[in-house]
Amino acid sequence: MKWRRKEEQAPAVEDSVVPDTGWATASLSTGAMANWTAVVRWSAWGLLLAGPLLGGWALASTPQPVTAPPHAEAPSAQPASSDAVAPAGFAELYVAAYVKAGNSDAATEELAEFYPTARSMTWPTEDGAEHAESASAVQVRQISAGYWSVTVAAQITGSSRDTEGHIRYFQVPVRATSGSKGAASGWVATALPAEVAAPTGGKGAAPELSYGSAHAPSASDPAVQTIDGFLAAYLTGRGELDRYLSPGTTLHAVRPASYTSVTITQISEHGQGPAEGAEAQSPPDGVQRRLLVDVEGEGKHTSGRPMTYAVELRARDGRWEVASLEAAPALATDTSSNSQEGQGS
Repeated sequence: MKWRRKEEQAPAVEDSVVPDTGWATASLSTGAMANWTAVVRWSAWGLLLAGPLLGGWALASTPQPVTAPPHAEAPSAQPASSDAVAPAGFAELYVAAYVKAGNSDAATEELAEFYPTARSMTWPTEDGAEHAESASAVQVRQISAGYWSVTVAAQITGSSRDTEGHIRYFQVPVRATSGSKGAASGWVATALPAEVAAPTGGKGAAPELSYGSAHAPSASDPAVQTIDGFLAAYLTGRGELDRYLSPGTTLHAVRPASYTSVTITQISEHGQGPAEGAEAQSPPDGVQRRLLVDVEGEGKHTSGRPMTYAVELRARDGRWEVASLEAAPALATDTSSNSQEGQGS
């Protein structure tokens, strides 16, 4: 089916009208004209003499621009960490729409938003309406500038042949569309998805983490008390979160609260063990501890859900405070510091 843009009608051109400027002319007598000429001449001389004075005053009163020091550099915009995020998300939505295409006119029209050619295609009617329970990009390859091949794993259920649902893989070609200035303005599929085998590649062994042996938490340990109160405020909404945070650390509680209670099951220390003075009831200011904390969350719809948090603590005024939730546990071979969700200055 060929599509044509609707032709826009040009607005009617109105007849030009001479604008009323608001100025009026009148005939003047010879004497009045002479007086008027004298006024104009003396005004011109006055402006000519006052010009240098006005110029000097304007120069003195003009604010001078503030220049940066020679070593200062203007901040530059940082590029996105990965250009593949957007086409991957587009491909996930495209596969979800593709699976249910043909079930209704609305479903086919939804698919056409991703693949315009779908409007001119005939779709067979299935015995049962399939739909994707979930769709996730598992592999992204860039074919050329602005062109990607994305493999999407989809859990499809609903058909008469498959009521339990299985993971199926679809390869999707995605191309960036250009805007008026050549920048990417959107995405479009260049063909229908192709079902493919699962991507190859074995699963690696669990990496070794840079923490000591895990042990049961001690209720008398001030660090455990801080983490316990912090997680209760963070996950259940009980208590004030800020009272457990170091100055300069910004964290926001999970909303809505996912759990009604959280229990610490075990804890392990980063490195060879706690720093000197870290296990004291009143640790010295500035001492830090990095802990790997295993917890179980109880909620209305879940029971004993296990979770793990990498937490950095810092001592201040004789007590422990949460300096950050680390983005990931420290690896045994990782010598660089992890990026963190909340970090004090």
